[in-house]
Amino acid sequence: MSDPRNLLTLLSEASAHVQPFAWRDSRALSWDYFLAQTSAWRQLLGRHPGSRFALYCSDSAEFACILFGAWQAGKTVYLPGDVLPATCANLSALVDGYLGEFPPHHAPLALPAASECEAPLMHDFKALSPDFPGLVIFTSGSTGEPQAVPKYLSQLATEVATLEQLFGERVGDADIFATVSHQHIYGLLFKVLWPLSQRRAIHARQVNFLEQLQSGGRPFILISSPAHLKRLPAELAAAQDSSPLAAIRTIFSSGGPLPQEVALEAGSLLGSIPVEVYGSSETGGVAWRQRRGDDSDDDSWRVMPAIAWRVAAGQELLEIRSPHLPDAEWHAMADQVQAFDTHRFRLQGRVDRIVKVEEKRISLDALERQLKAQAAVADAKVLLLDQSAAQPRQRIAAFVVLSAGGRRILAAHGKLALNRQLRDSMAHAVEPVALPRSWRYLDALPLNAQGKTTRADLLALLEPQEQAAAAIRPTMPIRRVLEQDAQRVLLELAVPPDLLYFDGHFAEAAILPGVVQVDWAVSYGREYFPLAPQFLSMHALKFQRVITPGMVVQLELLHDLQKSSLSFRMFSAAGQHAGGRIAFGGAHGPH
Repeated sequence: MSDPRNLLTLLSEASAHVQPFAWRDSRALSWDYFLAQTSAWRQLLGRHPGSRFALYCSDSAEFACILFGAWQAGKTVYLPGDVLPATCANLSALVDGYLGEFPPHHAPLALPAASECEAPLMHDFKALSPDFPGLVIFTSGSTGEPQAVPKYLSQLATEVATLEQLFGERVGDADIFATVSHQHIYGLLFKVLWPLSQRRAIHARQVNFLEQLQSGGRPFILISSPAHLKRLPAELAAAQDSSPLAAIRTIFSSGGPLPQEVALEAGSLLGSIPVEVYGSSETGGVAWRQRRGDDSDDDSWRVMPAIAWRVAAGQELLEIRSPHLPDAEWHAMADQVQAFDTHRFRLQGRVDRIVKVEEKRISLDALERQLKAQAAVADAKVLLLDQSAAQPRQRIAAFVVLSAGGRRILAAHGKLALNRQLRDSMAHAVEPVALPRSWRYLDALPLNAQGKTTRADLLALLEPQEQAAAAIRPTMPIRRVLEQDAQRVLLELAVPPDLLYFDGHFAEAAILPGVVQVDWAVSYGREYFPLAPQFLSMHALKFQRVITPGMVVQLELLHDLQKSSLSFRMFSAAGQHAGGRIAFGGAHGPH
């Protein structure tokens, strides 16, 4: 693996390869399968007018075939992070067609079923042009609306070569598992483009829980994120030789820095301290680090090869020139850094998280660090809330995941007392105007498909009334998307202990009312699917197990467009809690 292959000539120089192209569940998919499917997509797209196509496909193997088929047909591919109605509406003004798992009314192109073949045919693929604008990805939208970022194929090929130069020897011939989506630049590079360029087998299914890993004894690497690595169950210790995790060769993490204790804990449980990658949708990879398994407090990042960097005077911003960028100009990052030497720097916080409150400059990153330093706090995010008619003054809102000690304080003394304790503990280091005025205590921070907590998700936790009075209690769970396609979505719901609907239901032991469970199913169903406007009836409605404060459950939603119905079930490790089918009608149905 010491001789990096070129992503641009992956297909034009393709030859017989004994290793699988991919694994789908336990079935091996050959390289002949990859070439045949890619050729079929090239022919299909070559018959369709238009040069821009949106692609969303949760299966990494099928995604790769469609992507390379589109590039061979000269099509630019747009990669959205989801297929929600608002996302599709925005795409409609940008693309000429849809590929993959978009809702049926967008008429996504599909291969005929008979094209599922592995025949070793002569496909006559061409080398891809480095100057071709092959991709448009979207930022995660962590500070606002996602922004479109175009990528030339030369940028992607150069970055793949850099990853192989840096990490190829430690990865070797390992298979690829991932807990992150390939619809984002990190997942796209690490779980699809880089492995394929080096003929490493990818796993088609995204891993939502590490317990799902089944490597068949083959060595593998894990592409993950801080959101997943912070929640490792202790029973996954790699010391258990019978565990599939014993075959982990390397772990990669991106999407945010890993606290040192999390990195070392992951190393203890999984047998490998994660390699962290720092970058952005716009820049690609910039730097990397791997914590040492000792008491070293070195948290510096090492710059990747071929990247020039400097620290701009004034705000100490990182600026880079990189072959992963579209030009040779200096690009200003939004991160403040401290230089150690010519190869290493320390991240000091994002300048785009510097806000003004009553004319004073406040660092939201610094506020989060102060909160996380408290014994009662396990994790925290803060936002600046804008002025409104109900609240004419700007103020800071804090979203806090409590430690076990913090939960005991909340239960014993109440929210106001805990608010006061946390504010007082920050007062020595924080301007009075910067102390949070609104508080929300959570079991877990909301995460999107890339494992990131967005501003929009946090704002959704604040009721309109709560923006005027911080003490209003939540009416919805903390949501995380686990799986999603055009007709199905699987959500993880963390039920807040202080949920409003627990009041009076019942005095002896609070349980979640059945009517609330149905309301949540319908609410999320309308968010993810084009349901008809009128409720008609409910069928096979059952409530088997109670849901109590603080419980984490999964909600599966299935949309049948032809029958205009929504089926749902709530379940957890304890078994099924509820389920049923809801029929709708009106302007769009029933059919």
